[in-house]
Amino acid sequence: SAAAEELGAATKTLGSDVERYLTAMAWPGNVRQLENPCRWLTVMASGNEIQLADLPPELREGQQTTAGDDDWQAQLRRWAERHLAAGEDGLLDAAVPRFEQVMIETALNASGGRRQDAARLLGWGRNTLTRKIKEHGLQFDD
Repeated sequence: SAAAEELGAATKTLGSDVERYLTAMAWPGNVRQLENPCRWLTVMASGNEIQLADLPPELREGQQTTAGDDDWQAQLRRWAERHLAAGEDGLLDAAVPRFEQVMIETALNASGGRRQDAARLLGWGRNTLTRKIKEHGLQFDD
């Protein structure tokens, strides 16, 4: 790994539970948001396979809190304020399609690509999901 080379340490691998946990997390920031924990784990994890207990505290608990659940709303508010300050209008015309895309992608990932299950997760019928996928120009295997 790049962190191991940079720090002159042995390369470590992620345990499957750690990989699932990290994959499920939102990584909305820049690449440094992921690089910093990699460096930390390279130095601090005791074994060659990284376990959940090895994760830094901010990764173990920071994104699982109620405050973290509300963070997207704060980010959305900042996004809207920036666009309004720039004199833009029609914010919902820009935001709603993006929101729907994220929700569709997330539901399809959670359902293993099964559209019927993804539609149920979204509270839609399968035909609505199929129409929205076409509207947004999303590409998913059937």
